[in-house]
Amino acid sequence: MDTERLFPGLDADARGRIAAGARGVHLKLGHKVFAAGQACTGFMVVTAGSVKVSTVTENGRELLLYRVGPRETCVLTTACLLSASDYDAEGVTEADTDAVVIPKLLFEDLLASSAAFRHFVFSSYGDRLRDLIALVQEVSQRHVDRRLARFLAERSDRPIAMTHQDIATELGTAREVVSRLLKHFEAEGLVKLERRQIMVADAGRLAVFPG
Repeated sequence: MDTERLFPGLDADARGRIAAGARGVHLKLGHKVFAAGQACTGFMVVTAGSVKVSTVTENGRELLLYRVGPRETCVLTTACLLSASDYDAEGVTEADTDAVVIPKLLFEDLLASSAAFRHFVFSSYGDRLRDLIALVQEVSQRHVDRRLARFLAERSDRPIAMTHQDIATELGTAREVVSRLLKHFEAEGLVKLERRQIMVADAGRLAVFPG
């Protein structure tokens, strides 16, 4: 186990404890590494292969959260270890995968005693958390057309005297996205764009958009 390559900057004592207490695992393609509702028993660093972490949406569709590749850690596993909670997603190998697993008790001990190990854990956690935030933003953008349509339908009884930026702020998106969608709605006969206000032309169709 090449602890120096996997955990750069770690002190010799911590590397020795990992070498003595961690275990290497080999997982075949399609192996379920963890599942929703399962307790987390260790901190895993992938050394080869890939683990796909996903969840299931309300309509039953699989949503890919992220992949864990070589020399990467699983942000969900870290979160579960830190909060003593169970998994709420599943991880499945996408190829034959090798990993190093640090048992929970050793992970907690290293986290408390080794500044270098803490830095490794939290820097990896921060990197993956940024990826997840980007995913949330992407998913929210996918449905902004529907949310905008509902927003307009709910205010169809009067001219909507809001700027595109005001609407974007309400919906948590960008002004350019709102402007583009409003032009599309106008071309479809759903709204009429006037100077400094929006007139709803077909509240019924907006209410059920994109039905």
